[in-house]
Amino acid sequence: MRHFYEISELGEQRRNSCNLYLEFLRVPSMSAGVYILSPGATDPQKPHNEDELYYVVRGSARMRIGAEERPVSAGSVIFVEAHQPHHFHDVTDELIVLVFFAPAET
Repeated sequence: MRHFYEISELGEQRRNSCNLYLEFLRVPSMSAGVYILSPGATDPQKPHNEDELYYVVRGSARMRIGAEERPVSAGSVIFVEAHQPHHFHDVTDELIVLVFFAPAET
């Protein structure tokens, strides 16, 4: 099992995959990935079956969770409970986000 990761390497792997999200860790109790949105991109997320924690590594945008909305940028930590509608929007700088699901995303 791999124990150490570099954001720059994960970002490059995600870009090469042509997907918005790259899962890099999966164990029964949690999964983790990197999510990258370009400026002006649309976030196609749907509610998940798991609780979710986001950590914004770089960039800026706004995030809506249910009826609550606020700006997010590097250093923001965001909790989204399972089944809660949420999405990023108004991405002004490339948004790089670490995403943690508990338990592992299904």
